[in-house]
Amino acid sequence: MTGTPPGPPLRAGLVGYGLAGSVFHAPLIASTEGLALDTVVTSNPERQQQARAEHPGVRVAASPDELFARAGELDLIVIASPNRTHVPLATEALKSGLPVVVDKPVAGTAAEARELAALADERGLLLSVFQNRRWDNDFLTLRHLLAEGELGDVWRFESRFERWRPQPKGGWRESGDPAEIGGLLYDLGSHVVDQALVLFGPATSVHAEADIRRPGAETDDDTFIALTHANGVRSHLYVSATTAQLGPRFRVLGSRAGYVKYGLDPQEAALRDGRRPGTTADWGTEPESLWGRVGSGESPLSGGGRPVRTLPGDYPAYYARIAAALRDGAPNPVTALEAAAALDVLEAARRSARDGVTVTL
Repeated sequence: MTGTPPGPPLRAGLVGYGLAGSVFHAPLIASTEGLALDTVVTSNPERQQQARAEHPGVRVAASPDELFARAGELDLIVIASPNRTHVPLATEALKSGLPVVVDKPVAGTAAEARELAALADERGLLLSVFQNRRWDNDFLTLRHLLAEGELGDVWRFESRFERWRPQPKGGWRESGDPAEIGGLLYDLGSHVVDQALVLFGPATSVHAEADIRRPGAETDDDTFIALTHANGVRSHLYVSATTAQLGPRFRVLGSRAGYVKYGLDPQEAALRDGRRPGTTADWGTEPESLWGRVGSGESPLSGGGRPVRTLPGDYPAYYARIAAALRDGAPNPVTALEAAAALDVLEAARRSARDGVTVTL
């Protein structure tokens, strides 16, 4: 990023090498100019071997305590371990004097997120939350359309993050233990709520419906959240593992036109396949056949409206901004207070679904 002075790369310690650590954080850190993946923390021997194979020269530690014992050798801690560990590990990292990136959700409650933010401010340290889907291709495109006034005044924002996984996979993400902070509301819901708040500002009321549909499932796998924003926009947000026919990722209805976009950003699939940012000129791009359409009065599926080129997705931008924040004092790309505002909504949604009420914020 321009403005970043030359010098040795900032050394990052990564806690956790499961899906989040190995697929998202490690490759993005390693491909960011000015950052270096110094240490991976995992107690799993297979994952230790995987980390060494995928990132030659990386150091491996079996526990976070080993990492914190040599905090002076590091410039950043990235926490990509299970949700229940986010708050204690972030607290320990900040008390060790290290800036921190935490995967979403940063905490189980908004109060905990604000406590972490206060600790970071007290120590004068960066605390950032990895909300990578602010850099999805469709989200960047929608932000551009809104900035250009293409849709007029937005009345309704529909956002879907749907999957078809009729058999539970197990693991902590699908655990019914509240301490694990599992379920789709806090997993995919963290993304769709964050995006809605970024686009349309604070919510004033929340209604939610959360169900456990699959035999053997322990926590919500089919959830709907309706937000009323202070500016009058209504957001309808769907997260599901039980959707046999997937709906549009975005359907945005305004006073002048609507925007409908199908399909997921390609960056996660590319990272899962072992592709890396910076190694190809077409990173984050998708074929014209997947472009969304802007129009009015007709269905996009029958040719209504005009195709709109989808801007390239840009997950690398997050860690480039982290490097700039640490070196130059540039803005934090995602603050803990922004994450706390999303957790206010998620907590209200959980209460709404449980009690059958609309919650006023």
